[in-house]
Amino acid sequence: MNDATEAAPNGRVLLEMRDNVAMMTLNDPSVLNAFGFKLRRDMTWALDRLETSGARCLMITGAGRAFCSGANLNDPDRPPRDRAAEARGEVKSDLEAWYNPTFIRLRDLSMPIVTAINGIAAGAGMSLALMGDLRIAANSASFLQAFARIGLVPDCGSSFVLPRMIGMARAMELSLLADRLPAETALAWGMINRVVDDPDLAGAAMEMALRLAEGPASLALIRKMYWASLENSYEQQLDLEAKYQMRAGLTADYTEGVTAFREKRRTRFTGR
Repeated sequence: MNDATEAAPNGRVLLEMRDNVAMMTLNDPSVLNAFGFKLRRDMTWALDRLETSGARCLMITGAGRAFCSGANLNDPDRPPRDRAAEARGEVKSDLEAWYNPTFIRLRDLSMPIVTAINGIAAGAGMSLALMGDLRIAANSASFLQAFARIGLVPDCGSSFVLPRMIGMARAMELSLLADRLPAETALAWGMINRVVDDPDLAGAAMEMALRLAEGPASLALIRKMYWASLENSYEQQLDLEAKYQMRAGLTADYTEGVTAFREKRRTRFTGR
């Protein structure tokens, strides 16, 4: 893939390559990019393509006026479910079969992720927005832990990420009251990194992604290290830092970084 845009088989996801940035666009605006069966299959296709694309940063956004409104509860394409068999553990639920493996796959990517959040990010869509290592939102964006509104519980990792990101009290408030959270408040709470005017979102997010795509191979290690820190003890984290520092020090990008510093010039990292 080289500076081109491809549509997934069902057209529900677009994947564009631009200067080592892979931009994944959820493309089902008629249902606010809700996670329907076809969109989920297309997202798997996109992640498969991403892993062989040579991209050095992933940017995720949504087409139209929403980032992602969560699960599509009225999905006409969804195969029939056997809830009784799911409850007995005889077949996997949607969470077990697709959502959980996909979110783990995103966590384990060997490249940084930027999420460009336009409009509503609700339920699993909010979880997806929070998977960004850097999260930039439009002024009109908002976040919603919608689960309690329909008698469900948070999923797709939000019960793990939110308390660690914004504290237990605020995570409880968002999940129990299921109130919409505006972008500016999300910024004040430390849930996202930046808020920009709506017309500036795509450009600002791409600028950020391009900067990451020009970075060293150690960026992948940095994101893995911070994910691990959520569960490690202090001693375990020190050990991991030493391990990853050794790996980073053996990369061509480390050699380039030191050489550029000594020669007082701009670095030319290759991601290796």
